Amino acid sequence: MGILVKRLIEGDPKNLYRLKGFIDDDKKIQGKNLDGYPVYSRQVLTRDFIEDEDVKVFIIAINNIAPAKKKEVIESMIQFGCEILDTPSFDIWMNGHLEVKNLKKVKFEDILGRDPITLDLDKIQKGLIGKTIMVTGGAGSIGSEIARQLMRFNTKQLIIVDQAETPSFYLGEELKSKLPDCNFRIVIGDVTRQEYMEEIFRKYKPDIVFHAAAYKHVPMMELHPHEAFRVNVGGTKIISDLSIKYKAEKFVMISSDKAVNPTNVMGATKKICELLVHSQSKRKGIKTQFITTRFGNVLGSNGSVIPLFNKQIADGGPVTITHPDITRFFMTIPEACQLVLEAGFMGNGGEIYVFDMGEPVKVLDVAINLIRLSGLEPHKDIKIKVVGLRPGEKLYEELFSMDEPMIHTHHPKISIAQVASFDFETLISKIDMILGSLNKMSEAKVIEEMLEIVPGYTTNKALTL
Repeated sequence: MGILVKRLIEGDPKNLYRLKGFIDDDKKIQGKNLDGYPVYSRQVLTRDFIEDEDVKVFIIAINNIAPAKKKEVIESMIQFGCEILDTPSFDIWMNGHLEVKNLKKVKFEDILGRDPITLDLDKIQKGLIGKTIMVTGGAGSIGSEIARQLMRFNTKQLIIVDQAETPSFYLGEELKSKLPDCNFRIVIGDVTRQEYMEEIFRKYKPDIVFHAAAYKHVPMMELHPHEAFRVNVGGTKIISDLSIKYKAEKFVMISSDKAVNPTNVMGATKKICELLVHSQSKRKGIKTQFITTRFGNVLGSNGSVIPLFNKQIADGGPVTITHPDITRFFMTIPEACQLVLEAGFMGNGGEIYVFDMGEPVKVLDVAINLIRLSGLEPHKDIKIKVVGLRPGEKLYEELFSMDEPMIHTHHPKISIAQVASFDFETLISKIDMILGSLNKMSEAKVIEEMLEIVPGYTTNKALTL
């Protein structure tokens, strides 16, 4: 691969790069010349060497490199402020024509070194074949990727429901372009409009429902607890009730690590949704299987920290972080959605599946690495500014609470949070009371009502009723 990239550089009519040499871990060729260029070990990588040789770019040219190895290679280079490019895998371009423009910057995901997920494709296919699938919030970061993943399987029809017109349009165009034979429908609609949602259920009769529609931004929902409750809890209640009424086989809800011991409105609403879905599964005579999936931050989702940092870097800084010690779990969007599909066809219903997110990552390290991946020097070319924790924000997130014993499954990246049963009638009457009186309640009253429902919920807000 290295030789191929070397020839590519030499044959580039634009003459963008001038090769300085190879780096290889094979000791048998270190210190020798290969096609007229020296072969170094990684031990040569010092700041003096980089400056003396005027190195500006590293190109990773390793075929089928393991994620952990790729992480190690990038980490050995990233500190020097050089641009780091990646070569498309050999099987992608072997039948095409590789050009210098095909060399792309390495992504932050590469620094996580996550192993690829192994799915039970046969089990998922058996669960989806010939079925009508509905995805709410289907134009969002998670919902749209679930839709893309579902296109791999032989489903009968895919119904994508979202109130956001423009993202829905672009998703529809993407699916038509990439998968012209797929049978899907885009439905513009708000999951809190019960009569309209019922009409959709009556028309399409979905067999499986993936419920991803929700408000997710913590600071925004701290300012709008009424809307957070109306959409997150109210929408989940409507869609789960309709799933039962129209005899859906499965209802899979997307939850968040912020539901564990929540300190903010968004997390509290997600915990109430978890309790609601779990309670639905325990009702007598219910045939629908209710599944909850819980995971942390997904890289590159709308409004998440990676796109925000990249924009701040492109604008010349500063990159803003809320606290130097704040940590978060990170997972790629495709990774999370693959596990959602896997979890959707495990168990018998009532489970809360929690995904292995790897080790928590310091957000400060994320900022530093993104700056370095841009070929810039942190604190010198791009300043990093600490702005203080936002309302409701934790220093660290948790995937399990103390009263949720972890149960392992056959999948190494999926565990079950064992939660205590919650009386459905008591919970639903409380939810109905809040939804019915929502417009008459103060913000403090809405939060006070949630505090009564959610175990472990704490808030720093002054509750002036």
